[in-house]
Amino acid sequence: MADISSTQFFKSNSEGESRVKYVMEVVYNAMAEKGYNPVSQIVGYIMSGDPTYITSYKNARSLIMKVERDEIVEELLTEYIRNRSWEKH
Repeated sequence: MADISSTQFFKSNSEGESRVKYVMEVVYNAMAEKGYNPVSQIVGYIMSGDPTYITSYKNARSLIMKVERDEIVEELLTEYIRNRSWEKH
């Protein structure tokens, strides 16, 4: 059984960060161009893992499946925190 009294550390790499940003930009734009609500559709994909939430237009579905969902969540949360000025500089 895991020791729940200590904090686990999660480390990401910056190389993956730029890849995730690129994928999310392509996916977001493809969803918007097809008339979908990109935020709702991406949330549906992240929560369920079902790629059919993402359009195949401009290869968006294939691209998003090459990125782990936890990487997407990490990138989105990082950008949210950065834009809210919570991040200490």
